[in-house]
Parts: sequence; structure tokens; C-alpha cells
Amino acid sequence: MKVMAFNGSPRKKWNTAILLEKALEGARSRGAETELIHLYDLNYKGCKSCFACKLKGGKSYGRCNIKDELTPILDRITESDALILGSPIYLGTATGEMRSFFERLIFPYLVYDSEGSTLFPKRMPVGFIYTMGVTEKVMKEVGYLEHFKVAERLAGRIIGEAESLLVTDTYQFDDYSRYVSSRFDPEAKLKRRKEVFPVDCERAFDMGARFAGKNELLK
Repeated sequence: MKVMAFNGSPRKKWNTAILLEKALEGARSRGAETELIHLYDLNYKGCKSCFACKLKGGKSYGRCNIKDELTPILDRITESDALILGSPIYLGTATGEMRSFFERLIFPYLVYDSEGSTLFPKRMPVGFIYTMGVTEKVMKEVGYLEHFKVAERLAGRIIGEAESLLVTDTYQFDDYSRYVSSRFDPEAKLKRRKEVFPVDCERAFDMGARFAGKNELLK
């Protein structure tokens, strides 16, 4: 079985990427093959509203018609057994790269019928890992949770059971003194990085292991 992860952060060695690597480590602990794709390495755009994926009798019915560097990856996704999507939160939502990827992933399989049908060829678990500099309290106050739930509902309808891992109050810089960031307490941030982030990594590991285990049971 295979688990694919997608990094929607421009940074390949920081919070989001670390958590995705831990999730894949968990999947490998259950014998899964894994792959991590950094979306910022790819040249692609989001849905262009051509509706070729919905055209009756069309050559691209149920498939994205756009041809770019994302195309072969979308094809490989249907051959995997679990997906994990990771993104930092920018201005209250996932990064532009992650949003564009999610549009291309979901929309071709969504059917405009009253039954809420899906054209995705099988069911598989989908995990979201979100990292953010705000505290859990602020996250809830400013309405981030609704954005996360929308993504879960769409993934759940089209691909399979979905869940989110929310990692708050993250350590953003190596050296806070170099940046205008007086709203943050660097010492408190560092303390949380040392004490809480390792727990978040364990949670990510558990997500990957559980996803691999779920598909073992489905076989």
C-alpha cells in the first residue's frame, strides 16, 4: 500500500514539512510505501473552469483537462491508498499552492447531481495537517475552524474519511530578534517548540500509522 503526502509550504525543512515526514514515518512503520511531494517545486495553476471534466461524452470526463506538471501526479494519486495534505495557514487559510492543488484534486470527481456522487475510483483516508503561528484560542476566535471543516467535508464526500491535525502557536523563525515580531514572546515560542511540538510530531506519526492500518483492514 502507498501513502502520498503533499507539502503546501514553501519551506521544505520547517514545521509543516517536519510533520508530514513524521506522518510518513508512521505509515512506513506499518509497511507502507510513501512519497512526499513539495507543491512549490511544481509549475501548475488551479482549476480554470473549463468544465471539460463534466462534459457529457467528453474525453476528459471525470479527469482534469489541464496539462502541466501536476497532471502526472494527479494520475498517481488514484493508485495510492491514503493522502495527507499539509499547509501552513496564511491569512486565515491554506497557501495558494495548496488551494490550487485541492481544486484540481477534488473538482474533476465532483458530480453535479442530486445524490452528491463521486467519480473518484475508490475510498481512501485523507488527512490534513495545518500549522499556524496563532494560538488555539485565536484560531477559534477568528474562524479558522470553518475553513478546515469545509476541506474535510469536500474530501470526505469525494475521496474518503477525512480528519485534521491542527498545530498552533508554532515557532516561525530561527532568530526572532531579526524580525519585526513584537507581538510574540520568543522565549515562550521556543519553550513550546521544545515541549509541545514533539507531541504534535507524535500525533502526525500516529495519523500515518493509522492510515496505513486502515487500508490493511480494507484489503
